[in-house]
Amino acid sequence: MVREQYVNTTQDSIVPAPVPDSIYKIGIYGWRKRCLYLFVLLLIIILTVNFALTIWILRVMWFNTEGMGHLKVTSDGVRLEDGESEFLFPLYAQEIHSREDSSLLVNSSENVTLNARNENNDVTGSLSVGPDVAQGNAQNFVISSNTKTLFSADDKEVVVGTDKLRVTGLEGALFEHSVETPLLKAEPFKDLRLESPTRSLSMDAPKGVFVKALAGNIEAASNMDFLLHSSEGLVILDAETVRLPNLPLGQGGVSGNAQGLYEVCVCPSGKLFLSKAGVTSTCSESQEC
Repeated sequence: MVREQYVNTTQDSIVPAPVPDSIYKIGIYGWRKRCLYLFVLLLIIILTVNFALTIWILRVMWFNTEGMGHLKVTSDGVRLEDGESEFLFPLYAQEIHSREDSSLLVNSSENVTLNARNENNDVTGSLSVGPDVAQGNAQNFVISSNTKTLFSADDKEVVVGTDKLRVTGLEGALFEHSVETPLLKAEPFKDLRLESPTRSLSMDAPKGVFVKALAGNIEAASNMDFLLHSSEGLVILDAETVRLPNLPLGQGGVSGNAQGLYEVCVCPSGKLFLSKAGVTSTCSESQEC
């Protein structure tokens, strides 16, 4: 509050003449002033709380000049020094690898899916590992060790590049189509069995098929015909003893053969049968052909 008093003086008199007083009020007074102070105090409190929360978040999240806690931001990317990372949404990265002294573990409560995309954001390959099944979709699937291809598969063929493919199941391996391999071998002291329950079994090779049993027998059983065919060469049975126990016995031959000797006869069609042996051949006397 300012009070201004104006005095009029003359040359003849030194007594001031009475003038009316004038009071001018400048500023904010009353309830407006109290509201202004309250608003300023509220702003100071909010700024203090925000600053305290910011400091608390920085301390809890371990923010520093290099990154956030164990998560370091480098020129090569983001590096996690220690601990585990949890991602609530999809992660897009060009390369993910572990430290040199530890393994890389990817864990999920549902499934883990890895997708590869092209420049049009189309999925070109995917690998999904779920609680019950692991599924991969790609044009080519390759497993390699250093520079050697161990396994590759596409829509045309499957190639196993290892020196040995081992099947340890009790039921063996089931192939719906042909199998191409230079060697088929059983484990030591185990039997090797090739079986076709409802269809035929064929073994073909451009130079030859070699079947060998080092410490056992070779058995071939067929419900119908068993054929040994050579288009240009011979079929040779080379053994100390060759037995054909179920050959049919012809009706001809010498009667009263007490020695039980027989001769093996061959028909023009290739059929084999037995005939009682005599001084000369008795095959022509039989009517088995």
